[in-house]
Amino acid sequence: MLEVKNINVFYDQVQAIHDVSFEVKSDEIVSVIGTNGAGKSTLMQTIVSLVETKSGSIIFNGEDITNLPSHDIVKRGIIYVPEGRRIFYDLTVAENLEMGAYALKTDKKRLREDLEMVHEMFPQLNDRMKQLGGTLSGGEQQMLAIARGLMGHPKLLMLDEPSLGLAPVIVEEVFDIILKIKKETNTPIVLVEQNANMAMAISDNTYVLEVGYVSFSGKSSELMYNPEVKEAYLGS
Repeated sequence: MLEVKNINVFYDQVQAIHDVSFEVKSDEIVSVIGTNGAGKSTLMQTIVSLVETKSGSIIFNGEDITNLPSHDIVKRGIIYVPEGRRIFYDLTVAENLEMGAYALKTDKKRLREDLEMVHEMFPQLNDRMKQLGGTLSGGEQQMLAIARGLMGHPKLLMLDEPSLGLAPVIVEEVFDIILKIKKETNTPIVLVEQNANMAMAISDNTYVLEVGYVSFSGKSSELMYNPEVKEAYLGS
């Protein structure tokens, strides 16, 4: 599915990602955890060509997509939901969702079917379709951002800090939605999170980033018992 091989990323003369490799298989959720500034978002942005890779390679479904233009990455089915939600505040919820399907040039019948899917998966948005995105609560905006991503029929869904700034009860709803997406659509997911406990609880494999390096990696069910990981990220 996705293979990131020995990539190195720089901002001017400062190296942000150091020889990072990781893999996402077609049937799994992979979490990338680490503190603020560890390079998690830079790694995601590099995969979708918002940041240039200086060396290394990114392979998706057998094709080298390293540094392809971002719109070509989207056409290949990699959908990135960035940190901070980034919805269109001045568009309605329905219009935001339609924007998610724009790159597919979806016909009206397919668009209606996709909207029905979103209605079933995100009941919180059903009564908000005519409401402007900017008037939604933080949790509803995050639901909308994820739903908009699904409108693009992702072959790989990348979620960057989906729980950031949300109340604990809403965080649980967001993670329930992520599991529901995996179960009902079988879409592989890369989940970047500072909330290590929640991320590791729902993911198959985890990579720990520290100042641009992968310091630990492995099955989430095993890593959560690693003493160093527990002390640094799991509050024990």
